[in-house]
Amino acid sequence: MKIYNKILMILVAGAMLFTAACTDLEIEVQSQYTSDNFPTTAEDYEALTGPIYTTFNPAMGRYYWQTQTLSSDEMIMPAKNGGWYDGGRYQQFHNHTWNGDNAMIVDIWDYGFQSVSATNRVLSILESAPEGEQKDRGIAEVRTMRAFYMYLMTDNFGAIPIVDKWGGDKVYDRSPRSEVVEFIEQELIESIPYLNKNIGSNTYSRPTYYMANALLAKLYINWEVYTGETKWDEAVSACDAVIKDGVFELDDDYMSMFSYDNGPQIKDFIYAMPFDGERIQGMYHARFWLHKKQRNRFELPFNPSGPLRCVPEFYNKFNLAGDERNNMWLTGPQYELDGSPLIIPTTNKGLNSDYDGPEPDAEVLYHLTFTQDWEFKDYEIFDIGDDELKRAYGYRCIKFYPDKTSSSRNQSNDVPVFRYADVLLMKAEAILRGAKATLGDSPVSLMNQIRNRVEAPEVASVTLEELLDERAREFYSENWRRNDLIRFGKFGDAWGWKSAYNDVNKIIFPVPNVELDINPHWSQNPGY
Repeated sequence: MKIYNKILMILVAGAMLFTAACTDLEIEVQSQYTSDNFPTTAEDYEALTGPIYTTFNPAMGRYYWQTQTLSSDEMIMPAKNGGWYDGGRYQQFHNHTWNGDNAMIVDIWDYGFQSVSATNRVLSILESAPEGEQKDRGIAEVRTMRAFYMYLMTDNFGAIPIVDKWGGDKVYDRSPRSEVVEFIEQELIESIPYLNKNIGSNTYSRPTYYMANALLAKLYINWEVYTGETKWDEAVSACDAVIKDGVFELDDDYMSMFSYDNGPQIKDFIYAMPFDGERIQGMYHARFWLHKKQRNRFELPFNPSGPLRCVPEFYNKFNLAGDERNNMWLTGPQYELDGSPLIIPTTNKGLNSDYDGPEPDAEVLYHLTFTQDWEFKDYEIFDIGDDELKRAYGYRCIKFYPDKTSSSRNQSNDVPVFRYADVLLMKAEAILRGAKATLGDSPVSLMNQIRNRVEAPEVASVTLEELLDERAREFYSENWRRNDLIRFGKFGDAWGWKSAYNDVNKIIFPVPNVELDINPHWSQNPGY
């Protein structure tokens, strides 16, 4: 059970005030507050704004997470005798052959603009609220969240409409990516002076001064990708706004940060999306990662599906002696909760469907053993088969530890978006790329802070390539790998079963075709 029940109740209660459709840029959202009923107290503001902090959660818990990670070299989701093929959507992400009809792309577009619409609806109410510090902070928080959602959308789709008003008959054009990021930058700069710097359980999962600066740093570190120009010194300055106050730290226990009982006590989390297995649902990592026979091992109330595997060569990055981050992986022979071997009764044919010996039905006791390397049975349909050996293909990740306290497959693990560790490594990267070093920091000292926390060997020097590998280990499955690979010019590299290619158009996804039908004055992104 989460330790911050009050916060969750505010978010859930607020969410109940809002209902929304998913495809229009102007989504009808209902609220108990109107122009005749202004929010005045802190509790009013919390209830009114609560929904904007959870509207994107369902996407973050599944399809946004999967679009970012399956399109990178982190993980792969093959089919098993036709199961989990789903029209080839997961194969498209591994091969970088997605199109505007891919349901996962449609999903993140819908949730992204639903979230933008929710912030605009709240702003339309707050703008007429009584003047005062509460109003100023409330507006700054909502504008920051709108900037955050628009950042996710432009990072994924490039040119997007800058929808900054609620209602009306305006027909929106898509603005060039450079204009979108300039709008986001201005929104953050204008909001930051009014945002809360007092960090605690009451500010958890809400935008603060530090969250806005972490977002600004993320914007600046990718500025060259978005505009063709650089803002490395500005990235350092935004990182320093987080670092110099000493509010955040690197927690001693890396793995505990991602457990199902995480929350405001995590010192590394600058901003996280909250989940609760009973009330704020949609977080499903264990369902997708674990083998179905590992239910008892992790004391789960459901049978996992287990379609996800680590891309084989990616695991080789976890090669540092003593590194606590190695503990996120399930590799080799598997064991029950009591330490006994996890045995699966089967037959020769059930163990290996390719068995052609004289005793296909002879009983076999198979000790479940995950293998790093594996092959497809039929790559054309992305299928590995579905016998016991095939089900054990690939290493599995338990970074977001399976939640035994939930009554369903929904987990309570909050998902970090911005972490102090990310701020340290963004600053290191910006300095390596040419920014002026500040506060006595260097890329080596910053990277060694990360290494020391997980008891990995310190470095005496660091290159951009080494920093990228460190980000891979530190932020695995936290939705930043696609973003990193694009910035480092490696998104078109070969990995897994994907061939190398050179197509700059792939660094953004296509606009969903259903949106082009709704907005016929728009054109599709180049290359699609």
